[in-house]
Amino acid sequence: MSNPETFGTPLGLAPGGVAAYSSDYDSASEKDYPNRTAFRSYCDGIYMGYKWQCVEFARRWMYVNHGYIFDDVAMAYDIFELRSVRNLNDNTLLPLQAFTNGSRRHPEPGALLIWKEGGEFERTGHVAIVTAASPTYVRVAEQNVDHQSWGEGRDYARELKAGVTPDGEYWITCSYGNAEILGWMIQTDDNRYANPVEEEDPELLLLKSVRHDLPPRRNSWLNIANSDEGAFVDFMGGHRLTAETDEQNHYFVIAESAESQLAHASNELHGLFMHATEYVLAHEELLRRFNLPASVLPKIRQSWDNRLNEVITSRFDFAMTPGGLKVYEYNCDSASCYMETGKVQGKWLEAYGIDDGHHGGANMSAGLVEAWKNSQARGLVHILRDDDPEEAYHALYMEEAIRAAGLKTKMLIGVDGLGWNHLGEVVDADGEPIRWVWKTWAWETALDEIRILLEQSENRPKRYEPDRRRGTALQLSDVLFQKQVMVFEPLWTLIPSNKAILPVLWSLFPNHPLLLEASFTLEDTLKSRGYVEKPIVGRCGSNIALVDADNAVLEHTSGQFGAKDKVYQEFFPLPRFENKYVQLSTFMASGVYAGCGVRVDRSRVINRDSDCLPLLVVKDKSFLGEY
Repeated sequence: MSNPETFGTPLGLAPGGVAAYSSDYDSASEKDYPNRTAFRSYCDGIYMGYKWQCVEFARRWMYVNHGYIFDDVAMAYDIFELRSVRNLNDNTLLPLQAFTNGSRRHPEPGALLIWKEGGEFERTGHVAIVTAASPTYVRVAEQNVDHQSWGEGRDYARELKAGVTPDGEYWITCSYGNAEILGWMIQTDDNRYANPVEEEDPELLLLKSVRHDLPPRRNSWLNIANSDEGAFVDFMGGHRLTAETDEQNHYFVIAESAESQLAHASNELHGLFMHATEYVLAHEELLRRFNLPASVLPKIRQSWDNRLNEVITSRFDFAMTPGGLKVYEYNCDSASCYMETGKVQGKWLEAYGIDDGHHGGANMSAGLVEAWKNSQARGLVHILRDDDPEEAYHALYMEEAIRAAGLKTKMLIGVDGLGWNHLGEVVDADGEPIRWVWKTWAWETALDEIRILLEQSENRPKRYEPDRRRGTALQLSDVLFQKQVMVFEPLWTLIPSNKAILPVLWSLFPNHPLLLEASFTLEDTLKSRGYVEKPIVGRCGSNIALVDADNAVLEHTSGQFGAKDKVYQEFFPLPRFENKYVQLSTFMASGVYAGCGVRVDRSRVINRDSDCLPLLVVKDKSFLGEY
């Protein structure tokens, strides 16, 4: 195969004159594509997707040729679950039928061809537009496959082998042997041979609380020779996942359908939060709501504009109840519970002999390793943490993933011993320049240092920069805000992690089924249903008030964020089992679902001290029958 065409080069014209472009990201020019915004594709002011992904092409082709598009999706394979497209001329919904590979309804020009996740299309699946179909072949137009010119006069990228059975069933095979086609989708009222729209049993989308009758097979079930597990045992005071003695045999169960819903919701929400982040950074009046020092805003924008500066991991907090699945917030900056979810709950289930499913974080460690492999980090990563036992095992768990990705690490506790070299670089005690940082500290800790510094300064700079002339004693902000230092999670995560993003999301995606109504002011609609008052930069459940529809305060937590600006979010209570409220958390790796876990507390507000309990994922049939 010849070399790929440069990113953005037209590869061919699909029917209707719709161009497909090379998405060879390695060749993308920083001059032509200097920031994230430059990678967003619009047609007539309507967002099509990320340049030049397969989903972007499919939506753009539909819009140009028919005036309708399908809803934004997290992954290409998610399209196969959609059942409508939106006509943008009158904002009406038109039926979209799905036909599984092997259907008696044959594909036709204009159909969407959908691939499963896996093989050549690992993690995402794929979508293409059918340009021609015969009993022996299907031709497709597409983006983000091999980045090669289609050839003179061709309106398609690839030709796939097809066959028809004596019963009229139409089958297609992919030219990549490790990729599998789900089927095709056609905008039509005719649902003959289409996949039926099945109503999912609502019982499959709930949590169940279970207690195990037998003791663990071994009293010592965590390997203390592993640094992270040894640190966890020290923190917990033994081989236990919860501090409460009567909770040692307690775990929760969800069905595979529920995990699938959580994964889909998390992937979709990550996209929504990224939309909202860009929107905030483009609207000064909204950005002021986030109460960030003006002198750091240029650095936040620079961080966002760095098209390769992605998150390693982040966490969504959900309530899963008979009333539906709702997200409370997105913790993109220094979230917790990675190790409990990715490792400890699996060890607990193994120790108790519970093996009829998989634990919620079974793929999380592998996801983190892959995230580090795909990151910009090279060589040595410095891990910065506070002198806190809980941060110790979190940091050691992440260190394991960083090293598994082929990178070197150094663990730094506090900033003592750090200094400046003659080039103005921050160096560690061995004189090694700090280039890549993963931290357990929140960005707000560094911002508070900057706020104090600015209050003491007579001339407030328009753009904050650390000043090495203050001597060798460094603060956290001196390290994290250095030009030469790339930090994970990046500075722009201050925006989606700030609770001020919640009203922005609601304004951009009103009545979205996963969101709760939120506002900067206490509206009557919230008062009538009950609401939660949150500080915009609070952490660990601090300074939160829960108020019911009768204006009675159900819960109020204390903390250090009481003076911060507030937002108001619709009250949607957590489910309660026995005497505990239960929150589901999902974890992302590079913006993609990587695992889930539960946190429990007697309080309605999950906080730093709330316990993690094991979460088992079982097959749907087992969930309905045995649990």
